[in-house]
Amino acid sequence: MYGSGIIKGLRVTFRHFVETYIDDIRWLGKRYYNDEAFKARQGPKATGIFTVQYPEEKLIIPEEFRFIPFLIYEETEDGDRLDRCTSCGICAKVCPPQCIWIVRSNDPDTGRPIPSPTEFFIDIDICMNCGLCAEYCPFDAIKMDHDFELATYNRLDNHILNKEKLSRPEAYYASIRPQNYKLEQEARAAKEAAKAERKAKKTLEA
Repeated sequence: MYGSGIIKGLRVTFRHFVETYIDDIRWLGKRYYNDEAFKARQGPKATGIFTVQYPEEKLIIPEEFRFIPFLIYEETEDGDRLDRCTSCGICAKVCPPQCIWIVRSNDPDTGRPIPSPTEFFIDIDICMNCGLCAEYCPFDAIKMDHDFELATYNRLDNHILNKEKLSRPEAYYASIRPQNYKLEQEARAAKEAAKAERKAKKTLEA
C-alpha cells in the first residue's frame, strides 16, 4: 500500500513515545540524571527515548576515541620536564590538512639542532582528528586526546594551541588510555631488555 512505510515509521515513533512514559513510571521519575538508569537506558534492553541529557549526562568515552592531539612529557625525579618530542617533523609531514607547525632552534655553542621543539602549534579548527601524527611518531611523543569540549568564542586566542597548552604528563596519557599505555610500556621494556642482552653478549665475546 502506498505510504505504508510512513505508517510503520510513525508506529515505531509512537511506541517509543509511550514506552518513555512507562519507563518514567518504572524509575519513579528518576529516569534522567541517575547513573544506574543511564546505564540501563544505554544498554541493549533499553526502551523508550534514548536521548542523552547533555551536558548533565555524558556517554562513556571508549579508550580508542580520538580528538585533538597532545604532546607527552616525562617528569624526572628532580621534577624537571623531559619532552619526548625531538622536533623531527614527521607529524607535520604526514598531517593531511597541514595543521601542525614546529619551530626548531640550534644550540648557540655547537650550532647543532636542539632535539626538542622551541614551539609547537596545532590549529584545532583545521585538525581532522585522523590520528596519523600519533600513528607515525617514532618516539610516542604525540597522542590523541579525549577532550572534545573545546568550543569558544575567540578562535585565534583559543583554537591555535601552542606547546604549553598541548603538553600533558605521561600520567595523563596512562589515565585516558590505560591498555595502550600498558602495551607500550611492555614493548619498551622488552626492547630495553633485548638491548641489554646484546650488550652483555658483546662484552662476553670481547
